[in-house]
Amino acid sequence: MSPRNQQVANHAFLKEMYEDEYYPDHVVDKGRAILLGLCERIEAERPSDLTALYLLTGAATEEFNELEAEFEAVGSEIETVAREVIAEDFWFVASAYGFAEADAEELIATREW
Repeated sequence: MSPRNQQVANHAFLKEMYEDEYYPDHVVDKGRAILLGLCERIEAERPSDLTALYLLTGAATEEFNELEAEFEAVGSEIETVAREVIAEDFWFVASAYGFAEADAEELIATREW
């Protein structure tokens, strides 16, 4: 299943990570899948406010936390550059679904990276 939102469907998620050899594509693919899954959950659950949206993004953040071990296993990590790219895509998703007022930090806040 893919997102119905055309803006999201056409977006190149984690582009900067794919362009950098430090991040293996097969692991970045899993990060992209997390973001697409977030989009699908937003479409299915239709959060009515930022609190509901933050619950969904929090779950996706936890998935990225779990993915950290896979990056480390191949000599990579989710470090500052990757965090910024991921955070930008979280904000892109929020904005694409009508939550442009979402706080970029809150989308990933209270999660440990």
